[in-house]
Amino acid sequence: MNNTISVELENQPIELCKLLKVANLVNGGGEAKIVISEGYVAVNGEIALQKRRKIYHQDVVEFNGDFIEVICHTPLETPKAKPEKKKAPLSTNKASANKKTTASGKRKKISF
Repeated sequence: MNNTISVELENQPIELCKLLKVANLVNGGGEAKIVISEGYVAVNGEIALQKRRKIYHQDVVEFNGDFIEVICHTPLETPKAKPEKKKAPLSTNKASANKKTTASGKRKKISF
């Protein structure tokens, strides 16, 4: 007999190993990681071997004849764009530009 367990989350995503713990299908995180790495867990019909695979709203996880349906009513947040750092202006001093390269673009030989 297959059971369907609905797990409601406040935030998404959740890691696969944590989901198995939350659904009380394993005794702990170590056991969750073992059953995932040995191929006993499927996500949306495909075997999942990544212990920290991200599980989202409406994903279905299968383990040991049980199905876990993930429900999350809050939308997935898009990462905020980081402000671009201002780049330092390039040096226009030809003397400093020629210290490392020659006119042909090759590095000058180092002499000791």
